[in-house]
Amino acid sequence: MTIRLTWKRVIVSLLGIFAFGMAFAWSGIFNVAASSGHWAVTNWFLHWVMRNSVKTHAAVSTPETIIDRSGMVSAAGHFAQSCASCHGAPGVRPLPVMQRATPHAPDLSVNAREWTDRQLFWILRHGVKFSGMPAWGTDGRDDEIKRMVAFVRALPVMTPAQYRALVATQVPPATLPAANAVVIARCTGCHGANGQGRGQPDIPILGGQRVAVLESALRSYRAGVRHSAVMQQAAATLDDAQIAMLARHFAAMPGLADRLATSTTASIAHARARQIVERGVPRIELPACASCHGPGKPQPILTGQRASYIAARLRHWKGDGKEIDARQSQAIMPVIARRIPEEMIDPLALYLAGEGR
Repeated sequence: MTIRLTWKRVIVSLLGIFAFGMAFAWSGIFNVAASSGHWAVTNWFLHWVMRNSVKTHAAVSTPETIIDRSGMVSAAGHFAQSCASCHGAPGVRPLPVMQRATPHAPDLSVNAREWTDRQLFWILRHGVKFSGMPAWGTDGRDDEIKRMVAFVRALPVMTPAQYRALVATQVPPATLPAANAVVIARCTGCHGANGQGRGQPDIPILGGQRVAVLESALRSYRAGVRHSAVMQQAAATLDDAQIAMLARHFAAMPGLADRLATSTTASIAHARARQIVERGVPRIELPACASCHGPGKPQPILTGQRASYIAARLRHWKGDGKEIDARQSQAIMPVIARRIPEEMIDPLALYLAGEGR
């Protein structure tokens, strides 16, 4: 007996399959417990889809530069706070409860070898659906992601001693109250016990900064109106009293100087930088830096700050031509940064910092 295939029979069959699937889902028979794991075919299919998706999107939607090895300390610190509980780290086992997820987070000392730098960047920026891997903690901070790519790329060959050196918490003075010392120790892994940022180009010097500036920054990070996945994570659990204590602690240290930087360098670039700092450039409506950052002014002290950090912040505010969310910093800074000629960013940063004399 031959059954003739018709469109009607095909539609009825498809509707029947759909109805059966919906009835099965409605019944609750399917076990969604993480403890039951996936069927082998389900596990293979989900990973196959994920890998193909990452390869495709990473090939067409990642920036030209996707790795930065200059900021391993801040990347390691963020990894220790946000990632190691799931993935583990050199010499550090992941938390057992995190390994009970389905799927559990992979061991990056092995898994990182299976991805290219572009693919790691894409995964870190966007996360992976249905896996527990979140997207990066904030938008617009590709610089942080590039440093994390470098850190993850180094994990397969990183020793426990090297990891401990990167995340080492420098001990605060013994004279501090115990409660304060615990909170400060959460900051010294990146900023150093002396507030000097452990010599890292991406970590600002905090010593000598205005108390009000440090308090405002921490409150803004905590509220999510100043964007940095690293700092938002660090500030998330701080209360007002702890923020005030941290601001006073680091501001009291030597470091920055509340004065205008000076330079005896005779180069044209430094002469132009001095003009921008002291007088601005009225022709392009670029105000003088000293009008906000000069002695006694309310904005951050810049003299003595790392030129690399100042230049990076200016380039971040300058952006790539797209609209910048003014909540990332003071609303005026993206506007000002875009008026600074690109060739003047580094000389201006050097001058503001008081370097290159």
